[in-house]
Amino acid sequence: MKAFVSRVYGFANFWTLVAGSSTPRYFQTFPITRRQVSPAQVQQELGSQVSNTTAIFGPNDSRYNESTARWDIFAVPQIQVVIEPGEESDISTIVNYCNENSLEFLAVNRGHGATQSLGSFNGIQINMVNLRNITIQPGGKSAWFGGGVYDGQALTYLWNQGYVTTTGACDCVGMMGPGLGGGHGPLEGLYGMVSDNFRQLNVVLANGTAVRVNDTSYSDLLWGMKGAGHNFGIVTSFEMNIFPRGPDLWHYHNYLWRGDKLEDIFNALNFLQGNGTTPVNMTINFGFFFMNTTITKEEPVISWTFAYRGTAEVAEQYLAPFNSIEAVYNEFGDVPYPEISVVQGNGEDGTLCQDNQVRITATAGLQVYNLTAERQIFDGFKQRIASNPELAAGGGILHEGYSTEAVEDKNPDDSAYPFRADHHLMLFDTIIPPGNSSIEHAAWEWANEVRAQWNDGQPGRPIDAYVNYANGFEPVEQWYGHEAWRLERLRGLKLQYDPYNRFRYYNPIIQGNVTVVS
Repeated sequence: MKAFVSRVYGFANFWTLVAGSSTPRYFQTFPITRRQVSPAQVQQELGSQVSNTTAIFGPNDSRYNESTARWDIFAVPQIQVVIEPGEESDISTIVNYCNENSLEFLAVNRGHGATQSLGSFNGIQINMVNLRNITIQPGGKSAWFGGGVYDGQALTYLWNQGYVTTTGACDCVGMMGPGLGGGHGPLEGLYGMVSDNFRQLNVVLANGTAVRVNDTSYSDLLWGMKGAGHNFGIVTSFEMNIFPRGPDLWHYHNYLWRGDKLEDIFNALNFLQGNGTTPVNMTINFGFFFMNTTITKEEPVISWTFAYRGTAEVAEQYLAPFNSIEAVYNEFGDVPYPEISVVQGNGEDGTLCQDNQVRITATAGLQVYNLTAERQIFDGFKQRIASNPELAAGGGILHEGYSTEAVEDKNPDDSAYPFRADHHLMLFDTIIPPGNSSIEHAAWEWANEVRAQWNDGQPGRPIDAYVNYANGFEPVEQWYGHEAWRLERLRGLKLQYDPYNRFRYYNPIIQGNVTVVS
């Protein structure tokens, strides 16, 4: 599959050459090849130009495996050298060095990207691990975050200072990676998505220039960074809105059901969430179809978890329809917001954050649940337990929902994020053993089947793929929007700020190595 993909994308490369254009130095023929640059070379040539807290190392270093670990290893970038900048200003220097030596570069914060396009990378990884400062600004309306800050870190720090901000739902994931693709999370119903709360970004562009991006400086680029930002630069630090933390305790309730309750569950979900009318404090709910052989070996089970920003008394009124559905197991309680991710299973040590797994994924965006489609998906899982138990053992089918009021209140034209009408994020996420081509082929067949069933269950709607969950095989309009003006605007920004397509390794707006403009 991967070899086939490489050939397809090789054929897809294009060169737009306009008379009178000139090739910049970093794409001119270099006197020696640098495709197999060594850590010693980089240290010798770059070491004196960066801060003395910058680390440069390669595959033989004991730090390499941890620094290059990834959540999904289906399509792994090839990392010759890791550079961990000690200071924010080092990143511009590193990018300039890579450009002058015709080396590819890839900025990483926690390694949760799961798209096949990452597998085409071969070069230097810029690991943001040292850039984790958080500074609350006077007045308490915003905070500056280093480009290496991650969700759990930000959530805990701000909570202890009396604040919250919009983050993703998993503690282990970097803030900025999902934020550049929009950034769904538990507080979006109150405050919008992660990117909706960007005030300003410090960005290193493809040519190594460091710029500040906000409403009055590079405002056109700010639009693109809010939803398609992986294509335009490296965010070295950023200022975001923060908010008073609110109730001291949140309520959670976790359920586990057998498959015969499926229709009752999804009817209750549609009643609770309507078509974008989830109560604003019913912040996040998500559920899985997965195997739990302590309950049954014959079919998957259905788990669901709800988090409510407030008291159990109010939360349980909303959850009464679920309490009336006979469950195999349920638990509930009240904890501070930073502990919600732990009890829901997406804390830093939770199962959702396990690294170094071969994952086959597919995604869809829904407005409401189609009960016929969900029954088909469940029964398809059950069939595979009988026909291919090794595949089914790693099966996971995620249904993710949020309150979305503040997301939909935003003008959709004000950012590159295109899919504000999608209320539920679906993710087929199946773990397979490495190196087993027959299981991989069967997993892709299953992934495509489930995605088609989700989309067939909402006839007349365009097919969307949330760019942070996309597997990279979808067409570009499914990542960045079906309106022609959106794609035209993004391509225009790309030609302006990255004309040679240096940032092309995460679901790229433009395929190929080079686009030259006059």
